[in-house]
Amino acid sequence: MRLIGNGGPRFDDVHEVAVLRGGGLGDLLFAVPALDALAAAYPEARITLLGTPVARAVLGGRTDAVHAFEELPLVPGVRDGGDGAPSRDDFNERTRGRFDLAVQLHGGGRNSNPFLLGLGARHTVGTATEDAEVLERWVRYVYYQHEVVRALEVVSLAGAEPVTLDPRVHVGDDERDAVRARLGVRPGPDGGRLLAVHPGATDPRRRWGPDRFAAVVRARLDAGDDVVLVGDDSDRPAADAIRAAVPDDRSLHDLVGSLPLRELPAVLAAADVMVGDDSGPRHLAVAVDTPTVGVFWFGNVVNAGPFDRGRHRVHLSFVTRCPVCGIDVTQVGWTAERCEHDPSFVDEVTPEAVLADVADLLATAAPRPRATAVARAATRG
Repeated sequence: MRLIGNGGPRFDDVHEVAVLRGGGLGDLLFAVPALDALAAAYPEARITLLGTPVARAVLGGRTDAVHAFEELPLVPGVRDGGDGAPSRDDFNERTRGRFDLAVQLHGGGRNSNPFLLGLGARHTVGTATEDAEVLERWVRYVYYQHEVVRALEVVSLAGAEPVTLDPRVHVGDDERDAVRARLGVRPGPDGGRLLAVHPGATDPRRRWGPDRFAAVVRARLDAGDDVVLVGDDSDRPAADAIRAAVPDDRSLHDLVGSLPLRELPAVLAAADVMVGDDSGPRHLAVAVDTPTVGVFWFGNVVNAGPFDRGRHRVHLSFVTRCPVCGIDVTQVGWTAERCEHDPSFVDEVTPEAVLADVADLLATAAPRPRATAVARAATRG
């Protein structure tokens, strides 16, 4: 591939690279193709990911592009919460002056650019809003841009060409087999089929109704599939509503709130298809090469939708105004007016439409290549 956007030459004599990407699971996964590009452009460099504990839990031992992790301290606009975060002084002692290149993949730069500059790296690249301090090489932050492409455009400023568009998170065949055995997926002509379902999203407006998820789950159970529910404690009400709609079915496996994040990649990789909202687990399913059917508000597809349709299907809701107060909801980002209402923007998508794509993917999606052994540990030396 070519460099994206204006690009730039590679920096000389780069041995240590820092990449700033905090936030949640989806935020992390959007940055993975950029990490792969940096690793290819600077093969002799050690890449350290500055992030939240999510980063180590999901990527530790599952990528060759990250060699070390540093947990971010609590800094407004960089990391706003979380137990056990290191102090700013401890973080600075470990990181200041250590890096040759620092890369900002964390939002528009109002808070993240000063933080990045505080590392004292010889070179810096990133994005900047109109009110943000700029870095050595930078590109304007414009809200409506796919997050993967945004990150790739940033690393192109450092001469890193894309090597993939989809994030890649390694899961071994043995892990997939162990998950299916643990769940007791029923045998069948093709070894049994497993549907993964994540009935949640951080933003309530992106959540498809539990009754709609329940309709999908019932239909696939009736077709003889096993179904596994995944999510964190915030997804418990939706999971309970789904379970209530399909009582006493031993082929429904509820892992919501009980599955450690480090084990989620293997569970999603074990599934034949995953159904979910625009959320971190759906993006992780893409990364472990599981076909997905996603329910999206149409504006979010610009920033977060999957790139292909052979493996991933998208159902769009074209809501442009809040169903409660009528405010224009297409104006998004840090400057947009945000009403106080949180109705679902995506409930107009029907279970029948989602089920049709689940069936089509089960019938037509190309077989996934057998995975190699789990990648070597993500630390060097």
